[in-house]
Amino acid sequence: MGQYIAPLRDMQFVLHELLNVSDELKQLPKYADIDADIINQVLEEGARFTSEILFPLNHVGDREGCTLDTATHEVTPPTGFKEAYEQYVAAGWPALAADPEYGGQGLPTVVQTVFLEMLNSANQAWTMYPGLSHGAYECLLKHGTDEQKSLYLPKLVSGEWTGTMCLTEAHSGTDLGLLRTRAEPQGDGSYKITGNKIFISAGEHNMSHNIVHLVLARLPDAPAGTHGISLFLVPKFLPKEDGTPGERNPIFCGALEEKMGIHGNATCQMNIDGARGWLIGEPNKGLNAMFVMMNAARLGVGVQSLGLTEVAYQNALIYAKDRLQMRSLSGPKATDKPADPIIVHPDVRRMLLTARAYAEGGRAFSAYVALQIDRELNHPDEKVRQEAADEVALLTPIIKAFLTDNGWISTSEAMQVYGGHGFIAEWGMEQYVRDSRINMIYEGTNTIQSLDLLGRKILQDNGVKLRKLGEKIRSYVEENGLDESLSEFITPLADLAAKVEKLTVEIGMKAMRNPDEVGAAAVPYLRVVGHLIYAYLFTRMAKIALDKRAEDERFYTAKLATARFYFARLLPETAMLIRQARAGSDSLMALDAELF
Repeated sequence: MGQYIAPLRDMQFVLHELLNVSDELKQLPKYADIDADIINQVLEEGARFTSEILFPLNHVGDREGCTLDTATHEVTPPTGFKEAYEQYVAAGWPALAADPEYGGQGLPTVVQTVFLEMLNSANQAWTMYPGLSHGAYECLLKHGTDEQKSLYLPKLVSGEWTGTMCLTEAHSGTDLGLLRTRAEPQGDGSYKITGNKIFISAGEHNMSHNIVHLVLARLPDAPAGTHGISLFLVPKFLPKEDGTPGERNPIFCGALEEKMGIHGNATCQMNIDGARGWLIGEPNKGLNAMFVMMNAARLGVGVQSLGLTEVAYQNALIYAKDRLQMRSLSGPKATDKPADPIIVHPDVRRMLLTARAYAEGGRAFSAYVALQIDRELNHPDEKVRQEAADEVALLTPIIKAFLTDNGWISTSEAMQVYGGHGFIAEWGMEQYVRDSRINMIYEGTNTIQSLDLLGRKILQDNGVKLRKLGEKIRSYVEENGLDESLSEFITPLADLAAKVEKLTVEIGMKAMRNPDEVGAAAVPYLRVVGHLIYAYLFTRMAKIALDKRAEDERFYTAKLATARFYFARLLPETAMLIRQARAGSDSLMALDAELF
């Protein structure tokens, strides 16, 4: 069933050489004492846990799935999942990046994000059980009352309780303004919640002692649309005065979704039949509170696909080195064998390098964004915090959509390396393809992310946030433009930056006349900007590799080769994407709906 070994050397390269995390953290008083040794120790232990405990359960979870007892509404996860969670809690992993005030270990988001990649490489379906707990924690930390914080946060931080987000309803999908779940005040500070939710990841299970559901619902006098949505805390078990789980709250799993992938996770249809809940934040401003959780989830989903990209690449590489088939076009390479290993064939190398480049680019990008989150939340200078917040807002839809698009591409290419064996379940590769496909859909489809990027994050503020990113790239180009050894990277980076600036202005002008131009251009536009960010990061990584190649020739030579492949084979996609974005809406909207 293959293997997973955390790519610690590359993770350390990203953290300590590309991002200089230790120096960055010294500027944040909360993390000033966290150095490279501490980070490395955490990640080394994370590598052991994910490879030895979680990875062996991945295929088991896919084969077994979850079981619903329709009489009790209880869900049993696959064999070994609960025991692995107990080890996860005992080791303190849920508390990694949480505030020590509530029992957390106080490590930065950037360390949590790298560990999250390991978890998802090893077992995405399992990781989704504790996966939303940190988002629930962040939401309550920012918007909860003091009483809610003192009761629920220590339990979420310890992992004793887990969290979910209950947004979607069958008739509304992404359009949350249409939701019908009701919340009726009871006169004692609580509310009676009634409604039905679908697609609730880890909505019911026996792995933790309680589940804290964050539920969107409407108050009786709420205005229509998204301005009339409130957020409520609805526990599975109502806490007793001593904080232990008490009476069962009537929020039940009515059915398990039968899914294409992530079979090991209980994706539930939740029936809420007069369950008691408590308001989080202000009435009718539930989306503002929920967006704390949703944005954390969007980073998390991007990292889910990064994890799948890495593990699929690792196993495809092992297979390509071992599988004998035909001879190299330039003559036999394994003369002592009846055929050459397929890694000698150019197109097999293209598939492997595609996955490798998207893994290395995604790792750098996700860690970069996570570090900006740490700066946004903790830097003592308000101006720095705001600049980081603006950049995180700009990059969040990109990290969700671009990484998940690339995960789908990479897992498909990795499966193709196996030929017919890739289609067979016992090799494990087809599971990665199935699991990766959901990541492009949930937490806002990638089209929604693209519309958010172009319409809200760029055009709505006249491109201010994008220009700041462009200035950062332009400054790097100017600083290194005379370095001839970097010209193969700097020149296309500068060229693409100029094209993105021009394309953005062009789309903005067209959108003033016809708003459909935004919808027509958004998806290719996001991929263009995603490639711009990867080109910037790969250029920076290439410079480090050139400067330090003598220190570790094997690692840095491979890093340079991957960067060169990215610029030669993946970045040119932007030429097609720019033409698509410029094609406008006419060819999409001209055909009358009745003629389809």
